[in-house]
Amino acid sequence: MSGHPHTATAPQAGSLQRRLRTRHVNLIAIGGAIGTGLFVGTGVSIADAGPGGALLSYGVIGLAIFFMMGALGEMVTHRPVAGAFETYTGEYVEPALGFTVGWMYWYSCAMTIAVELVASSIIMKYWFPGSPSLLWSALFLGIILSLNLFSARIFGESEFWFAGIKVITIIVFLILGVAMIVGIMGGHEGGLGNWTTGEAPFVGGWAGTTSVLMVAGFSFIGVESAAVAAGEAEKPRTTMPRAINSVFLRIMIFYVGAIAVVATLVAYTDPNLLQASEENIAASPFTLVFERAGLAIAAAFMNAVVLTSVLSAGNSTLYVGSRLLYSMAGSGRAPRVFARVSRSGVPVWGVLATVGISMLGFLSSLVGDSVAYTWFYNATGLTGFIVWVGVCLAHLRFRAAWKAQGRTVADLPYRAKLFPVGTWFALVVFVLVIIGQGVNLALSGFTWYGLLVAYVGLPITVALWLGFKLVRGSRLTPLREIDLSAQDVE
Repeated sequence: MSGHPHTATAPQAGSLQRRLRTRHVNLIAIGGAIGTGLFVGTGVSIADAGPGGALLSYGVIGLAIFFMMGALGEMVTHRPVAGAFETYTGEYVEPALGFTVGWMYWYSCAMTIAVELVASSIIMKYWFPGSPSLLWSALFLGIILSLNLFSARIFGESEFWFAGIKVITIIVFLILGVAMIVGIMGGHEGGLGNWTTGEAPFVGGWAGTTSVLMVAGFSFIGVESAAVAAGEAEKPRTTMPRAINSVFLRIMIFYVGAIAVVATLVAYTDPNLLQASEENIAASPFTLVFERAGLAIAAAFMNAVVLTSVLSAGNSTLYVGSRLLYSMAGSGRAPRVFARVSRSGVPVWGVLATVGISMLGFLSSLVGDSVAYTWFYNATGLTGFIVWVGVCLAHLRFRAAWKAQGRTVADLPYRAKLFPVGTWFALVVFVLVIIGQGVNLALSGFTWYGLLVAYVGLPITVALWLGFKLVRGSRLTPLREIDLSAQDVE
């Protein structure tokens, strides 16, 4: 290699091209984790668990995500490939787990795009009531499809600006909110009274807090998408550690900061907090705070921000889904056609297949079969947690193999913080949240339908795992046989 200094970074025929810069990777991760969960969902969390319960829940999940992202960062810096968690679970644990994680996450991507298409038409009806839903959904599908078909650089640039709008909105919100709390701006006279009224700060006791743990977890799903960008990042050995370190910090400041501001300015008993949705953006906690600060066009402004948020989510989800198919095709866990790329390094067949499945989900809701659509989407509910559990298992196996093969930790280009305690903490939290779905259901009034809705993703996961084992045969890869070679990227 020494005689060919450009071999590692030169685009290869039939392979992805490293065209994403550090700023693109940073914003892809932020864009993936900041969406309607923050702009709309935080109000429901505060109403259900009170200010203290919501803050504690998001803090615990955030800490678990920090350790999980550190584990993922360690593996992705050592071996920056587009498959990321699909590759690591398949090679460091066993092929059947990689197959399961890859296909479940890809399916989740396709269904998420369908959800975002529905959301985009709802949001547009704020300005254009009575307009046809299909028109807006087709328009936005066309936009994200075109952004993904040309090159990774075009995708990265669009995601940079989409996510940038969200980040600026949150920063303005936090500055205005703090100014209102300390009395620089009007609209709030209560000091910290909302933290002590009624049952605050912990509403509903442990049951209230644990119910919000799941909501908090779902809000963070998407942060792992930055790892998929490693396959197309310029200089991933330096880009990925920076992205993972900075992204987590920013996301935690945004989520925890937003909850603290909303909980201080809006009482948990405010009925608006429970009414916020894409259909009622006027009840978003962000809208409420902006209105109290005197911003007359708060609802229209937040509607525009949530629209860019929805487009950003659809855009990045299509990117991640297509790269997972590309990676699985390369390892024999998906049809070979998905390994083909265009001249500009885009896995076109992966992009089209992901869009095709998302359109089926969307059309099922459009023709009125909302039950089928609901089930399609519910099947993805636990996917993020299943992937996170897979990442933790892969990291534990990666480190065990590293030690078994006589390597030293100092040889790693990036090291996860507080290993092994951090990885085990994250693993336990994610498993408890999955189990907690059922416990929360039992506390709030058990129904078989509710149980199926909560856990429909698990039997599908088990079926994929067992199916691969029966057809292909799969065993836990012995530690000394795990391939720990690093990809030559720089």
